[in-house]
Amino acid sequence: QVQLVESGGGLVQAGGSLKLSCATSGLTFTNYVAAWFRQAPGKEREFVAGISWSGLNTYYADSVQGRFAISRNNAKNTVYLQMNSLKPEDTAVYYCAARPGSGGTYYTRIIDYNYWGQGTQVTVSS
Repeated sequence: QVQLVESGGGLVQAGGSLKLSCATSGLTFTNYVAAWFRQAPGKEREFVAGISWSGLNTYYADSVQGRFAISRNNAKNTVYLQMNSLKPEDTAVYYCAARPGSGGTYYTRIIDYNYWGQGTQVTVSS
């Protein structure tokens, strides 16, 4: 039973901050690459941020670069997304995803990931 469970979403004013968490369990492999995607109403799901197993390699979509930070605590099997300077355009359902891997390869496509959470809503008001 593979599970990825997101939490931490909510309503925040523009310019504010929010931290999302993704708790993972049941993966058949130890080392995995993790990522955050988001989907706004009427739009396709898009890549937000990714992180290697070691945590030494992170990568971001241009739209969030400099504002968001992805991190992980493997001892807790948890991946995080710190979101700062939030904008109304950041409003979306945020999903965490995982795939096997221990290297620094960048995976930014939906098809790159085989395990997904159910999402957490983030709403940024103006």
